This record gives sequence, structure tokens and C-alpha cells, in this order.
Amino acid sequence: VGCDRSKNLVDICGEKHFQAFVCDALSVPIRSGSCDACISIAVIHHFSTAERRLATIRELARLLRPGGTALIYVWAMEQEYKNQKSKYLKEKNGSKNKDKEMNTDIAQRPFSDRRPDNSSQDSAWSDQLLNDFKDESCGTKPVADFRLPVHTNRTSFHSQDLLVPWHLKGGTKKKEESVDTVVVPGASKELQELSPVFHRYYHVFCEGELEAVCRSLDCVRIQKSYYDQGNWCVILEKL
Repeated sequence: VGCDRSKNLVDICGEKHFQAFVCDALSVPIRSGSCDACISIAVIHHFSTAERRLATIRELARLLRPGGTALIYVWAMEQEYKNQKSKYLKEKNGSKNKDKEMNTDIAQRPFSDRRPDNSSQDSAWSDQLLNDFKDESCGTKPVADFRLPVHTNRTSFHSQDLLVPWHLKGGTKKKEESVDTVVVPGASKELQELSPVFHRYYHVFCEGELEAVCRSLDCVRIQKSYYDQGNWCVILEKL
């Protein structure tokens, strides 16, 4: 059974006769300890605070039966690892890859009813992480002056917290939508209005960061952690 925050994506699953429903990763309406395995692909990097990223992993652990496993994929800050560029960077050029650029959220080829409570240990860990981030990224600037950089698709990341452009293919935007448009030199106004751009938040993970979050939970252990095509990945076991 699958779940997603997007009703449109869930509807596609229904059309293909798969079981899926709309929900929030912070509060999944499934009974505790009822799942043999859980998979979270390209989800956790969209949560904007350390507390929420930790809470999503805790929620995955809640769903698992003892001995059950979870697989997690998140985008890596390191898109070039051990002198090898990720598939994401390699696909920068070439018309045959244009369609793929429309959705940069998909993890890069991985292989194919209660809100969780915060423990004091988890809160202390995440508070420290947030303080470290503020110290490193904001410096002496007031937080109110902090602006997230907009990422250039198919390039290396220069910040852990950023906005990634989402280029819609064709179709006209609704009147109530407030979006930017693709700036195409020499293109007609009509063409530019047909290509709205949304900006989505990402927190890309540095090496060791995902493991550190998982280790702060005493209900799981890490079976395996690895790098896969621009993603940091872990396999967890419920204790």
C-alpha cells in the first residue's frame, strides 16, 4: 500500500489499480507495528527543520513490526562522490533528457494515527543541529534577512537548504496560482506563460547526516548505509 501528499499522484496509482491514499508523512493513519517493511524515497529532504526530518523517521519506525525494515533515500549534497558524477549531473545536456528535467524529485535510480512524540534526547540533538546550521549559514546576519538560494538544475549543490525549480510541461496556469515563468530569450509571451516554474524546498544531506538522525532513535538500528547515484541511503531494522 502506498501513500503520498499529492492527491494527483495518488489518483494515478488508483488508475493503475494500486492501493494508495493521501496522507502526511508526519502522521500516517496506519496501526503501529503493522508493517513488515516501509520505503521512503525522496521525501524526507523536503522537510524544512531537523525536528520534522527526525519525526518522519520516527513515524516510519512506529509503523514497523519488531524485526521489520525500512529503506530511506534522500538527496545528497555530494553529487560527485569518489570521483564519479551522479546521474543527475551527467544528464545536464541533451534534448533526450529534457523530459527528465521536469521532475528532479525522483530519487536517482534507487532500484526500482497519531502524531509522534518528541523525546528529550531527540529534541536536544535536533536543537543542536539547528543551532549549528544557523551559526554556519547565517553568521551575524539577522534570521529575517536569510534568503534561500535557487538551485540551477543539473549542477552541484552549493547550499544544504535551497529551492529547486519545478518546470511544468505545457498547460496554462490557473488565475489564482502565483508562479514565476521561464525566461526564454526571444520567446513569445504566450510561450513563457505556458511554462510556469514552481520552487520547492530541499534540504540535501551531507555524508553521515542521515545516519546521525537515525542513530538518535533508540528503537531502530542501521543495517546498512550507502551512497547511490547522488542519494544517501539507509536500511533500518526495528528493534
